[in-house]
Amino acid sequence: MNLFKRMSTSKYPLKHKILIVSIFSITLCFLVSAQEKTNFLIIVADDLGYNDVGFNGSKEIETPNLDKLAKNGVIFTNGYVTHPYCGPSRAGLITGRYQARFGLEINLTNSHFDAHNGLPVSETTFATRLKPSGYHTGMIGKWHLGASYPFHPNNRGFDYFYGFLSGGHTYWPENITTTHPLYLKDGKPHYSANEGGYWPLLRNNNTAEFNEYLTTALSKDAAKFVKESDAPFCLYLAYNAPHSPLEAPKEIIDKYSHIKHKQRRIYAAMIDAMDNGIGMIIKALEDSKKLENTLIFFISDNGGIVNKSRKESEPRNKNNDWGDNSPYRGGKGSMFEGGHNVPFIAHWPKGIKGGQTYELPVSSLDIAATLVELGKGDKSGNPLEGVNLIPFIQGINTDVPHEALFWRMDSGKKWAVRTPYAKYFLPRNETGLDSAFLVDMVADPYENENIIATNPELRKKLAKLWNEWNAKNEPNKYLQAGAYQKARLNFYRELREKLDKRSKKVQPVVIE
Repeated sequence: MNLFKRMSTSKYPLKHKILIVSIFSITLCFLVSAQEKTNFLIIVADDLGYNDVGFNGSKEIETPNLDKLAKNGVIFTNGYVTHPYCGPSRAGLITGRYQARFGLEINLTNSHFDAHNGLPVSETTFATRLKPSGYHTGMIGKWHLGASYPFHPNNRGFDYFYGFLSGGHTYWPENITTTHPLYLKDGKPHYSANEGGYWPLLRNNNTAEFNEYLTTALSKDAAKFVKESDAPFCLYLAYNAPHSPLEAPKEIIDKYSHIKHKQRRIYAAMIDAMDNGIGMIIKALEDSKKLENTLIFFISDNGGIVNKSRKESEPRNKNNDWGDNSPYRGGKGSMFEGGHNVPFIAHWPKGIKGGQTYELPVSSLDIAATLVELGKGDKSGNPLEGVNLIPFIQGINTDVPHEALFWRMDSGKKWAVRTPYAKYFLPRNETGLDSAFLVDMVADPYENENIIATNPELRKKLAKLWNEWNAKNEPNKYLQAGAYQKARLNFYRELREKLDKRSKKVQPVVIE
């Protein structure tokens, strides 16, 4: 006997029956609404080369789990991030706004006591926007957007955090006790380039441990989060793989013994381990019957590490030359395509037909816009600059997603603007080039020919687009790690000298 039949034959007064049925109906509607909301999983790799995944053509590195997601989803063949290296790229991704809008164009230094060195609190993350709509939000892995209290993930919209605040981290727990970012050089304190990367992990605001390969630990935590979360959830999983230090389990490194370049061999093993971890998360989604209605984005934060001056026909350098961004020129830090055209896929069985490729330029900015639109999130505050990608993927919207995409480094020392048909950019100090490039992206998507001398009108058109965009930006407001660390060490030195000088003026206390 159902509730309504029992109610009709009960002894309750009519007004009580109406009240109980109303409460039941409201509760039922809420539960149905919650079940219908899409779950979100955003997976970010770190310094992953465009051609270092199977779905983009790699025959050298195995990524079966990512390849399966790509096969059953959509591959964005012109998927871009907003900056060609780590921190600024993540700032654009998580806010859905060009990071130049708020002057964050460098990698923030891990500084726990500096309440001014982080993602500005005036900017809203996609997690904060989703929370009013009932989403359970999590952030696992690499943060790199500020280490002091105002910038902590728990204070930027994430209910749960497991990972590290700095820009890098060792992959083995024993290295935490054997390596420290602060060291002495010529008797003076210095910080390593990877400063802050060797501290213990955090779980929310508490110290956390890991007792296995870090990529595996992050993956297991993510699998637990998606399996145990009551839908709807939004998880931002930011691996530090395959970012340096190059470390991987020996058995996986041995699997790639056919790769003669030692650094690339370890790098390949790191990608393999990450793919295995993604497989754990997919299984957790399947086991909890959430895969069908979980929208998964996978992206790299920028291109892979390559020696940008090495010609394609030359062998790899021994150091800092382990990524593969082919068929594109350049790599991490570059304004050529290899710096910001990255592996980019989406998978959502309920909403995306599998086996697709989408060729028009899209941006990591679109991820936040898609999440907020589908999740009915808060759109107040600074405007999102991406678009909801789903209507474009489904063919409902046949327009171009973006008239143009833009890049800027160091307040404009390097820059680029790309329309669906052309790209104008300044690749300063790359492969010996200091002059601007203009490229026909339809006829020459791999940027082999500079047509700037013969196309002055096209150059002016793209310059106008960039200038109009840049007029709404702010200059970079932050210091790169080396300069920041030097200023911080000088501050502590000057403070010590000031306090020592003050102490010498204090008269000794004489008692009777």
